[in-house]
Amino acid sequence: MRDPETFRSRAWFHGDQYEHLSRRAWLRSEGLTGSAFDGRPIVGICNSWSELTNCNAHLRQVAEAVKRGVWAAGGIPLEFPTISLGEMFMKPTTMLFRNLMSMDVEESITANPIDGVVLLCGCDKTTPAQLMGAASANIPSIMVTGGPMLSGRWQEQELGSGTDGRKLFEALRAGRIGEEQWAEVEGCIARSAGHCTVMGTASTMASMAESLGMMLSGGAAIPAVDSRRYQFAEKSGRRIVEMVREDLTPSRILTREAFENAIRTDMAIGGSTNAVVHLLAIAGRAGIRLTLNDFDRLSRETPYIVDVKPSGRFLMEDFYYAGGLPSAMRELQPLLHGDALTVSGQTLAEDLSGVEVPNRKLVRPLDQPLNREGGTAILYGNLAPDGAVIKQTAASPHLLRHRGKALVFDRYETLRARIDDDLDVDENTVLVLQNAGPQGGPGFPEWGHLPIPAKLLRAGINDIVRVSDARMSGTSFGTDVLHVSPESAVGGPLAAVRTGDEIELDVPARRIDLRVGPREIERRLAERRAQAPHYRRGYGRLFLDQVTQAHLGCDFRFLAPEGAAADGSGSVN
Repeated sequence: MRDPETFRSRAWFHGDQYEHLSRRAWLRSEGLTGSAFDGRPIVGICNSWSELTNCNAHLRQVAEAVKRGVWAAGGIPLEFPTISLGEMFMKPTTMLFRNLMSMDVEESITANPIDGVVLLCGCDKTTPAQLMGAASANIPSIMVTGGPMLSGRWQEQELGSGTDGRKLFEALRAGRIGEEQWAEVEGCIARSAGHCTVMGTASTMASMAESLGMMLSGGAAIPAVDSRRYQFAEKSGRRIVEMVREDLTPSRILTREAFENAIRTDMAIGGSTNAVVHLLAIAGRAGIRLTLNDFDRLSRETPYIVDVKPSGRFLMEDFYYAGGLPSAMRELQPLLHGDALTVSGQTLAEDLSGVEVPNRKLVRPLDQPLNREGGTAILYGNLAPDGAVIKQTAASPHLLRHRGKALVFDRYETLRARIDDDLDVDENTVLVLQNAGPQGGPGFPEWGHLPIPAKLLRAGINDIVRVSDARMSGTSFGTDVLHVSPESAVGGPLAAVRTGDEIELDVPARRIDLRVGPREIERRLAERRAQAPHYRRGYGRLFLDQVTQAHLGCDFRFLAPEGAAADGSGSVN
């Protein structure tokens, strides 16, 4: 146990100078008494609450539960806000601002008299941003996510926000449902605060926080409006006070073993492809070198066992009732590093001791998986020298090996404007989008789930191979090759693809290739005209100047830990 004399907050409040008196007086002005300065840990509650972020709209109430736990354990809770990233509303993409939020979190923690911090988040980018900031600040930290919203219901059908909405929109475009039915869906698909109730990016990143050891066991899948969410928050408030006294910092938890556990868990749950870029970034902040090869190796070794949409059939609410992430990790335990430390102060194996797997329909046995490999596969080839990703468990099996002629769009706006035209396409067409990566988007937007041409939808064709340097929402599905790196806007080979070229996809062989000779590709790239920068000032300019490519995590070069390589490829651990 630490001596309270060593707490960070002591330097702010204990001393005989004017500033010490004035700081104590300013806290007294908020109604606190001298007990705030008697050696109790001061716990910051980092709250990304916002009414512009539905996923996080209930975090004020969650914060009150955390405070109860902090007070009960003998700490002093002080809540503070950071920017919040609302997936539905922010343009051009929340991914543009993930790094900015991580900086906000880091600087808010380190600049203030905080001995430990509780991270409150929920939406897709708020979770990785807070983990990145906490890893950089490296003071005792614990995460509490907001949880999934209640499952939607429409015409006796359970609806998962995101996934089923996309499917029904395709039905609308194909004329299979009408405007009145579409309006009914709008009124019932999102029934409460909380994030999407499928294994989208928000659910995946909550699961990553838990599997990394940065969240108490069992917290990732509790529904947002379930009273157990608040009980979990209070328990986390108690625990952070103990963590301060134990000096249990993120650097002791975020080890290589922890990241391998998270990657295996991601593969087993059929997690979002966005987990790849976020885990790379979090690992970079922790000084751990991860590469796409690590993801592919662990994917080949880890079966997909959790039957949740968009890869499977069930919803996150069902997953919670089936035991949640602890049940999945218990089944996965033979493949995990059981000695990895968690925020509980125990090892992962100790956390999972006694956990049962009550629902074998939803969490399958390791020897009876839904797929023998993990949810995400990593592809290479002359089209993606630095890698690309595909969610193979949400793709059409007959398209995992495919060769077809490309139909190329160099702007997303053009694709959207023309997708309902009478295009020259059939079921073998490979739809290609360029200039949608970190630089080209800008900001690496979720454009990669390219819409199926209306001509094909009307013919009953619901999936074709689609290739881009964009991301896609974790709620999406289909045979989408994403994160092609290097991106076309910086001269990657994707920029050389022309309509009519043949593209060959071979997921089992982990290949994505343009069937054009290398000299012709070089000639085309030499003739390409670089696009003008999207920003010439402000944060946008900083992003374009500093962001790394997708295979490196899209973090900023200058935020790498001291001693790590400037391109993000180094290691300090």
